[in-house]
Parts: sequence; structure tokens; C-alpha cells
Amino acid sequence: MLVDNNLYKKSSKSQKIRCEICANYCKIADGNVGVCRQHKNINGELFDESYGIVSSLSPDPIEKKPLHHFLPGTFTYSIGGFGCNMTCLHCQNYMISHEYRNFSRGIKITPENIVENALNYGCKSIAWTYNEPTIHLLFNKKTSLLAKRENLKIIYVSNGYYSQKSIEEILTFVDAFNVDLKSMSQDFYKKVCGADLDIVLDNLRRIYLEGKHLEITNLIINDYNDSEEEIEKLCDFVSNELGPEVPLHFSRAFPHYKMNDIEPTNPEILFRAREIAKNKGIENIHLGNI
Repeated sequence: MLVDNNLYKKSSKSQKIRCEICANYCKIADGNVGVCRQHKNINGELFDESYGIVSSLSPDPIEKKPLHHFLPGTFTYSIGGFGCNMTCLHCQNYMISHEYRNFSRGIKITPENIVENALNYGCKSIAWTYNEPTIHLLFNKKTSLLAKRENLKIIYVSNGYYSQKSIEEILTFVDAFNVDLKSMSQDFYKKVCGADLDIVLDNLRRIYLEGKHLEITNLIINDYNDSEEEIEKLCDFVSNELGPEVPLHFSRAFPHYKMNDIEPTNPEILFRAREIAKNKGIENIHLGNI
């Protein structure tokens, strides 16, 4: 499936394409793919290689996203795809984000079927989740617009690493976000995630200013982002630059993927994070994986 012309630029001097789906802005040579390994340059045209192919479909309690303050007590139809625009060493869904070539359960499905399934399960929303949804922006948008005609709400569970053009698109059809704010350290984002913290923070500000429902998750990892100083900095950002009413989820990390040598996060750190958040005036605090 060809990616929207507005989301890529072709160089007149070469066959390279500058993809503008996400903030990596990959320059992709003919026959190659970008960081996400989903968008491929084929003879100077950019294709989403897994358009209409998903990794999972499941009705879930909306609280599992986690969203605790948006349509609470309802079910959401959760959809996962393949690929990611970050390279997190601790990825919890690495089998579909990074090693999907060994994952043989790809499911072909149409936007119409997704909407029909969501309605049949009695879901009140559709959640693009499990991997980074921005990777398949066109498919998500087409499906979501059909869903909204049936009064279904749209959710993005995301890393927030959007390009300037894609955030404009996303804000036209997404009603609620849970964004994983992984750290307040640029060094952490560069070394652990292969990304830029400032871009994520700018997108969070934009989502909030647009009046979309926003909840934030911070996965606390021993010896990486668990210092009181960093937790205080994160809480200050949420409280002062977004709003104290924005729900904040602190979640416990476990050994996984390329960080299989870490210890599970000490629950006491999460309890301390909750106290710090309370002292910073944050009104809605939740603990996960505990």
C-alpha cells in the first residue's frame, strides 16, 4: 500500500525517499526499508509492507491499556501491528516490534471487519496498541474514520515519536492517548531507545493543548531511570507543562529482550514515585505490574 504523498518526499537527485511518517525522517534508498522496517522504497515509491496485516486482535478492559479515566469499565478492541520507530532495549513486545520475521501469525483483515468485530464484542472503542501505531498511520486512519461513524472512540497507545505532519493527521481522528514517557533523560532516550526526548515532550504538549484525553505511563527500570531526581523531573513536567489532572502510571519493569540481566523493579521504588507525584500535586496516580 502506497504511503500518502504528503508523508514522504522524493529527492530529484536520487531514488532516496524521505519518509515523514515519524520523527526518524528516514531517507530510504531504493529496495531498502526505514527504521521501522515496514516502509519500503520500491522503484521510488514508498510502501507499507504490512498494510492490512495485524499481529493481534482482542477485546480488552480499557484499563489494560492503561486508561483509567476514559470510558472506565468498558471494553476496547485492541489491535497490534508489526514494527516500531524506536529500538528500545527493554521492549516488552519485541516479537512483533523487532523480531516479527519469526512471528508467523500475521492476520489479514479489512477496516470494515475490524469495526464489525469491535461492535460485535460490545466494545466502545478501538485501541491501536502493542506496537507503535504510527507505523501504520494510513491503515489506522482509514479504519478509525469508519469506526467513528459507528460512535466508536479511537485510542493510541504510543511512544509519542511523531513527525510534525503525522501528529497533525493523528489528532484528526484519535480521541485518547496513553503515551509511554520512558525517561526525562536525553541520554536514556538516545542510548536505550534510539530516539529524541524533546520530540516526545513536544508531542505531549501538543496532545494536551488540543484537548485530547491523555494519560502517561513511565516504566521504571532499576539503575536506569529510577532516581528520585528523575522521577521529580518527570512529575514536574506533567504537573507544570501539561496539567496536574493528567493521570500518571508508574509501572514495574521485568527482564526482557536485550535487558534480560536487570532485576525486576523494587516495588518500594513505585511506592516512593507515587509519594513524589502526590507531593507535586498530580491528582491521578496509578501503579502497574505490581
